[in-house]
Amino acid sequence: MKLKLKNITNLDKFFHVINQCDGAVELSLPQGGYVNLKSKLSQYFSMATVFSDGTIKELDLTTHTPEDSERLINYMVQGC
Repeated sequence: MKLKLKNITNLDKFFHVINQCDGAVELSLPQGGYVNLKSKLSQYFSMATVFSDGTIKELDLTTHTPEDSERLINYMVQGC
């Protein structure tokens, strides 16, 4: 399922939710392609470069299980 998340301010909590997902959670890159956010290396790289100001304004994710989609939707509804 494709999801668009906006205004993520707590990166630790965001990646905690990502790590709880059972399947891959892929970030769509602007230049094309995907990065698996469940990879620790990808998480560190993302935090250091893409989200360096501490806030994620918007990102497009793809999940591969309904449970992971629900987990991320609940995270956004409960507050980020």
